[in-house]
Amino acid sequence: MFNAATHYSLDYPDLSLILALVRGGTLARAAALLRVDVSTVFRAVRRLEAALGQTLFEKSRTGYLPTSLASNLAQQAERAEQALEAARIGVEQGGEVISGTVRLTCTDSVLQGLLLPALAQFMPHYPALTLELSTSNDFANLSRRDADIALRLTRTPPEHLVGRRLGNVAYQVCASADFARQHAGRELADLPWIAPDDFLPDHPSVAWRREHLPGVRPSYRCNSMLSVTELVRAGLGVAALPDFLLGDGLQSLGPALAGHDTALWLLTRPDCRALRSVVTLFDELGRQVRLP
Repeated sequence: MFNAATHYSLDYPDLSLILALVRGGTLARAAALLRVDVSTVFRAVRRLEAALGQTLFEKSRTGYLPTSLASNLAQQAERAEQALEAARIGVEQGGEVISGTVRLTCTDSVLQGLLLPALAQFMPHYPALTLELSTSNDFANLSRRDADIALRLTRTPPEHLVGRRLGNVAYQVCASADFARQHAGRELADLPWIAPDDFLPDHPSVAWRREHLPGVRPSYRCNSMLSVTELVRAGLGVAALPDFLLGDGLQSLGPALAGHDTALWLLTRPDCRALRSVVTLFDELGRQVRLP
């Protein structure tokens, strides 16, 4: 336990030390990040804790666990690190740069099929922009302010969000080429089906199957459409897949499922429209995300 905090003034090397130990988790990894020896890190942490009069890290079997104070200071250190990087890039490029961290959420299927190709097109032009990606199937990320931008498949986005409709997404029953050849001529109801599990009870593909093939009980259930797609690709059965995941060994077994299409929406919170980093990423996604 340390005495009450003094009037010690933190500087950037102090923040760098804390950030390195939070990231590394051990003295050895922190020392490697800072390019110093282990004893230097150990002494520096002890001196800083003594100067602040507060504990920054708790020793455990696995390494050094940050206190809430150290975690908060590490977040500030990351912001300072990003600001310095943006300044460096601005000097090199001779102009203003877009910097900061933007949090983006989408489903894993949208990430794989639509977002990654778009990011590859424009993110190299924004070296000072940091992107935090999370995959989920709901809008709660934006509502809880856990994310700044969302790419969502829906016909009716929440009214409290603002955004842009990027286009329609249709679904088709698909199989691998080998599976389709081996089971040619069989009725869809007689084939093994792969489907989303109860985490996606209102998914368009589930609604269509219940309407047109009510007697079918899927042989495989997955908690994501990307997993459904991979099982189909492996030749384990058939599934109704979004058109942007077709190709690469997958074969359509019929026309698009009429009346069960959806739309891709690019969404953000109204308060995010004042942030240049969010607006820049939002506009780039609007231009670069390409539907089939």
